[in-house]
Amino acid sequence: MTFLSPVWLSLFVAVAVLALAYVLLQLRRTKYVARFSNVELLGSVAPRRPGWRRHLTFALLLIGLTVLTLGVARPSTAVRVPRDRATVMMAIDVSLSMEATDVLPSRIQAAQQAAKKFVDLIPARINLGLVSFGGSANVLVPPTVDRDSIKAAIEKLGLQESTAIGEAVYTSLDAIKVFSQATTAKGDKPPPARIVLMSDGANNKGRKVSDAADSAKAQGVQVSTIAFGTDSGTVTYDGQTIPVPADKPTLDFLATQTGGTFHTATSVQELESVYANIGSQIGYTTQHRDISWRFLAIGLLFVIAAAGTSMMWAGRLV
Repeated sequence: MTFLSPVWLSLFVAVAVLALAYVLLQLRRTKYVARFSNVELLGSVAPRRPGWRRHLTFALLLIGLTVLTLGVARPSTAVRVPRDRATVMMAIDVSLSMEATDVLPSRIQAAQQAAKKFVDLIPARINLGLVSFGGSANVLVPPTVDRDSIKAAIEKLGLQESTAIGEAVYTSLDAIKVFSQATTAKGDKPPPARIVLMSDGANNKGRKVSDAADSAKAQGVQVSTIAFGTDSGTVTYDGQTIPVPADKPTLDFLATQTGGTFHTATSVQELESVYANIGSQIGYTTQHRDISWRFLAIGLLFVIAAAGTSMMWAGRLV
């Protein structure tokens, strides 16, 4: 819980002073009784007081003032609300290492299956685009709400030599920039953007991943990365068996530098789960909702209770 007007919490000082004054008054009353030598005479001349009920009355008042102080400070709670607008670029590795069968039926087929489910998870109001990358990166579908066109492009993914992770980020950033300029009215802020990049290899062509991360960070675009495949995955080229593990440190670095999230997946089920997790992050945002009325109502009830018990038992609070 956070407070939208925390300056009003300073009223707790007044509440604390009131509580201290009450305690001192009770101590003073106790000392006065102790000094009176004839207790029987004191009982006949002193008015009858409600005893513990007097303390209960003041306790109710103190609780009421405390809760009211919290109320005027405007407490708020975090709630998840659907995003009204956003741009997401999905970048999928189509390097030849995606032929590996450590993920059945193959990495590329598993990636296609999970990617299509991710398309369905993204809320319809969010614009989604698709980039494929191997030795180069290409925009297959610019940001759009047409989900069928993205699924069709996913089905047609073809494999390439090499892996250009940095180029995939740059190409995605360019697509986001072009779309934002074309759809954002003058004077308005562009919608938030995110890149979701899945790769099963290491960057071995094109611009550096570190430079791409800096560019994404400068543009305020988070990159969430997925390291796909097992460490024991292999492919066969010209009769040679070549290991093709994902470069987890590089993908982790890219996500960390841009404020995104890093994930790993070694099966189609794990990949689908990761996409679902990322989709939940993208589709919703956190807002603080004012709940001060609850505290004001509860505080007022305690104050009314204090006044009622005072009138019923003693006619006053102290």
